[in-house]
Amino acid sequence: MKLLNQVAIITGASSGIGRAIAVAFGQEGANVVVNYNSSREKALEVVKQIKSAGGKAIAVKANVGKEADVIRLFEKTVVAFGRVDILVANSGIQDDSSFLQMTLEQWENVININLTGQFLTAREAAKHFVAQVEGKTPDRAIGKIISMSSVHDMIPWAGHVNYAASKGGVLMFMKSIAQELAPLKIRVNAISPGAIQTPINKSVWSSEQNRKELMNLIPYRRIGQPEDVAKAAVWLASDDSDYVTGETLYVDGGMMLYPEFADNG
Repeated sequence: MKLLNQVAIITGASSGIGRAIAVAFGQEGANVVVNYNSSREKALEVVKQIKSAGGKAIAVKANVGKEADVIRLFEKTVVAFGRVDILVANSGIQDDSSFLQMTLEQWENVININLTGQFLTAREAAKHFVAQVEGKTPDRAIGKIISMSSVHDMIPWAGHVNYAASKGGVLMFMKSIAQELAPLKIRVNAISPGAIQTPINKSVWSSEQNRKELMNLIPYRRIGQPEDVAKAAVWLASDDSDYVTGETLYVDGGMMLYPEFADNG
C-alpha cells in the first residue's frame, strides 16, 4: 500500500473527483478525512465505502473559503488521527456568466472557494507539517500538498472568466509555495484535469451531440473518469514521486495539445 497509515484531508470529497480520490487513498491504506460543505449524506456514503473496504475515514464539514472552518477541519483531523500528512485541495465551484453580465458576487464566490480556499488549506497544512517534525531532520517529504486545478489554468474560457482566473491563480500559487516550502521538505504539486465525467460539468457530456463536440477537443477520444485523476493523486501523494515538486500533471486525454491544429491548422 502506497499511503499506509498516512493521514489525508481531501476537500470537496463528497462527490466527483474528490470522492474518487478519497476512495483511492483509502484503498492505499490512508486514514481519510472526507471534507464536505453541504452534502453531508453523500460524504457519509464515501466514509461508509472506505470503511467497508477495511479503511479508516471520517467526514468533517468545512467551508474552505472561511478561515475558522479550515482551522477547525485540521483540528478535528488531529483529534481523530493524531496528525496530517497529505492535503488534496480539491474543492471547486463554477458560477458561469458572460463577462459583461457577471456580478461581483459571482466573481467573489468562485475566487473565494477556488483560490482563497487553496491558500487557507495549504497554509494550515504546512503549519501542521512543520510542527509535527520539529527538531528532526527528515530525508523525505514531511508533507504533501496537491492542488486541484484545471486545463483552464492555461486555456482561456470565455463565459467562465471567474473560473479560469481562479485556476490560473492556482497554478502560480502552487509554484510559488512549492518554491518556498521545498527547503522544509514539503512537496507541492497540482493536477489539472481536462473533461472529466462529474456532476459539475454534466451539461457537456450528458447529451450525444454535446459529447460528440467534446470529443473534437480530446485527441485520446474518450471523456475522463474521476478514477483517472485519483490515480494521479495517489502517485503525487506517495513516495514514488518524492523528487517531484512544483509540477502540474495534466490529466486531460491530450486536450492541452491543441487538437484543432492536428491537421496543420
